[in-house]
Amino acid sequence: MTATPPNPTDWSHDFDHYDPAYAADPYSVWREMRATCPIGRSDTFRGMWVPVRHADIEAVARDTAHFSSRSPLVAEFGAMSDFGIEVPPISSDPPYHTAFRSLLLPFFAPGRIDALEPAIAAHADRRIDAFVERGTFDGSVDLAQHIPVAVIAGMLGIPDEDGDRFRRWVHLLLEVAPTDMGVAATNLIEFNLYLQDQIARRREQPGDDLVSFLLGAELDGRPLTDQELFGGCLLLLMAGIDTTWSAIGASLWHLALHPEDQHRMRTDPSVWPSAIEELLRAYAPVTMAREVVADVELGGCPMKAGDPLLLPFPAANRDPEAFADPDRVDLDRARNRHLAFGVGIHRCLGSNLARLELRVTLQRVLERVPPFHLADPGAVTWSRGQVRGPRVLPLAFDPA
Repeated sequence: MTATPPNPTDWSHDFDHYDPAYAADPYSVWREMRATCPIGRSDTFRGMWVPVRHADIEAVARDTAHFSSRSPLVAEFGAMSDFGIEVPPISSDPPYHTAFRSLLLPFFAPGRIDALEPAIAAHADRRIDAFVERGTFDGSVDLAQHIPVAVIAGMLGIPDEDGDRFRRWVHLLLEVAPTDMGVAATNLIEFNLYLQDQIARRREQPGDDLVSFLLGAELDGRPLTDQELFGGCLLLLMAGIDTTWSAIGASLWHLALHPEDQHRMRTDPSVWPSAIEELLRAYAPVTMAREVVADVELGGCPMKAGDPLLLPFPAANRDPEAFADPDRVDLDRARNRHLAFGVGIHRCLGSNLARLELRVTLQRVLERVPPFHLADPGAVTWSRGQVRGPRVLPLAFDPA
């Protein structure tokens, strides 16, 4: 990783989403930027622009004429599009985006997603069984990181024992690769080789999984190319694991710090629908990226074609111009059109799945685990980069 100042004092000019200070507390950074220069810049990441106001972020997300999605990750050494890396539909623009997204819709249909609830509950229960009698657990290591991996493994039709590989790829590709070209290349090649083996097996014996689905799908009357097969599966790895894992972990962190909210969710079933949306708003994990494709001005900043732009949806969710008292987590918040899943044509295709995993996991924890708290607040660590969530989260409770 390229060395950066340990505590940047001017986030408007030295923005670095890999800085540990930002990982620990992005909220104060966004507040500072809104009060001074609401669109930051970063020379470290090739002149990357960073809007933090809700209005600016939504405007970029909806403007596909000036802002392309072909590079949803910002890397120090270049754009994804420079290397021909595609993860459709999140890395594509209309009209191709529209066609590929439509192709995937049946696989993410509500009925198909709802049918996963028993399996998700079973995954959570197996993890809880391992610690419920000992009185301590790591909310991330022992629980949160395992649920989406198990779900995505099932959707891809891969063995549960390969989960460690997927957690490793998620960490290296999302947290390390954007600052290390060697790590990016090595792990993309490794995942591709793994996937080619899975594709060969499905050609011989198709199943009810995404790999088999993509092998039998047609786009504009033709089979998918090898690159499209790779990208469609990489989509689940990049967009379906770390995001949900982070949302679950952050929600556990909040409930550990706020016993009143934890008690409310344990005792009042009616609060769950609004509580889940509020936790998603307050701790939205995902920051996407765009690439300027036509010169444009945003918030008084002239942007040139080729400039990368970070799109921090979590910052939009904390904007006082869009949400009343945005830094307060209000489980009863009624007006809550948050951007945790993005907005516009790229709004998350798997939003229903993410909500389901978050709700079911929290329900199983609150039903089976006694009231818990942070065992060591100073030991909590947060991931860096474009997906934010706790990576070490020591929790404790009095066993029943």
